[in-house]
Amino acid sequence: MKQEAIKLQEEFLVKFPKAKVFKHNERRLYISVTKEQIFDVAAFLYKEKHLRLSIATGIDTREGFEILYHFSYDKIGTYFTIKTLLPKDNPKIKSLAPLYTAANWIEREMHELLGIDFEGHPNLKPLLTSDDWPEEKYPLRRDYE
Repeated sequence: MKQEAIKLQEEFLVKFPKAKVFKHNERRLYISVTKEQIFDVAAFLYKEKHLRLSIATGIDTREGFEILYHFSYDKIGTYFTIKTLLPKDNPKIKSLAPLYTAANWIEREMHELLGIDFEGHPNLKPLLTSDDWPEEKYPLRRDYE
């Protein structure tokens, strides 16, 4: 891993000591944090370290709803993926849309397709399903019928 990425990882762990770091390969690092830490972690990576939010991914796993925020460190070609797990019975998390304009649509998609509630999001109206799509039906959930 490049020296700058190692330095950022070290700074990150000083600021967020409870985070769990997993090195996937030389160009990708996964960092697991609680849902309560997501906004502060994103603000640190964006405002202090100037990483770019590339995309976010939502997955319905057996353990809960996993959200992965993929931050690109363009200067050195490395990705920092921040992971968090939401409980299935209360899938709520603070929205990153007030911090990043780029989070707006992807959070809307995750809300619409998985039923994740992004608290503080300015507009969670559907993007992909038809106007007559039934509420509480989320097509990317494991229990969807």
